[in-house]
Amino acid sequence: MPPFKDEVGPATARRLADELTRAWPAFPRRRFTRGLDAHLGPLELSARVDALADRLNAALPDDFADALDVLWRALDSPTFTGWMTLPCGTFVARRGIDHPDTALPMLAGLSPRFSSEGPIRPFIEAHPDITYAHLHRWTSDDDEHVRRLVSEGTRPRLPWAPQLRSLIADPSPNVPLLDALVDDPSPYVRRSVGNHLNDIAKDHPDLAVDLARRWMSRGSDAAWAARHGLRTLVKQGRPDALALVGADAAARIELRRFAVDPGRLTIGEAATFTISLELDKGAAEPADAVIDYRVHYVGAAGTKAPKVFKLTRRRLRPGEPVTMTRRHRFEHVSIRRIRPGRHTVDVQVNGRVLGSVDVEVVPAD
Repeated sequence: MPPFKDEVGPATARRLADELTRAWPAFPRRRFTRGLDAHLGPLELSARVDALADRLNAALPDDFADALDVLWRALDSPTFTGWMTLPCGTFVARRGIDHPDTALPMLAGLSPRFSSEGPIRPFIEAHPDITYAHLHRWTSDDDEHVRRLVSEGTRPRLPWAPQLRSLIADPSPNVPLLDALVDDPSPYVRRSVGNHLNDIAKDHPDLAVDLARRWMSRGSDAAWAARHGLRTLVKQGRPDALALVGADAAARIELRRFAVDPGRLTIGEAATFTISLELDKGAAEPADAVIDYRVHYVGAAGTKAPKVFKLTRRRLRPGEPVTMTRRHRFEHVSIRRIRPGRHTVDVQVNGRVLGSVDVEVVPAD
């Protein structure tokens, strides 16, 4: 499988040059593509995007309005899409930062081809009034990708993009945008709203709960987005968040069994967890249980903070044990390296840790 960074590789850059040449025959294709393999080869994904944006800056007309005309004409082509358009958004953010009234519509135009959630963030910081005027209009745009740009581009803690520290401190400018989109007809947009709420929950949990409570009354679509956005607070066992998703933090749930098989494995192998839970037989009525497990991975400098994995949600009846299993593979992934050592695994029910087991991980031969 080719490395992920090759999504923006020399072949992608050459296709981009072809598209821009069709849109503007004077595009200096030979100069734009000269030495691409050597230039991009050692770079990672974000650096490749930046490098191609630099080449676009040198190749497109010096007048920003003329450069935008080339990009607008390129959008007439259905094959001008995907990863090749990401450097175009970066170019617009750099060259157009002093021209928000023309740059922002271009980012909206590019967003259905590849989301402009990253390139729009400098405009939020540099020109908040102008940018938010566009964002409010876009909440009713016909294209779901443009509507999603509103909720995703304004996320305070958007992954793989610079944080918006002013919105981490005060997310209130985003609330009217989210209110307008929380029951959007597109699941794609509603999921983004839920992710945005989860960002808010990390810094302003009371506000997140208040928003979720208000959205719960707006119908099933808005309620789904609210529950999706409460996931961090649910994992933390916050009682008001648990109550909103129908779980009782005070329910007397006991761990009857927590076993792991095998207890010793090599990197890349999987362990099976067997978990038995029981609601106290004296409970007056059944209780919903949000069941997760947490893995304390061994890191280079010792045990890391636990990573929470969703397991299931069950309705428990008093005095009736419920057993479930889950296979978990201790393998390397893009965001985590597995190291040898003792990895502790917890069972967490409605935010409370009820028990733990250890898994001994050894190097593969």
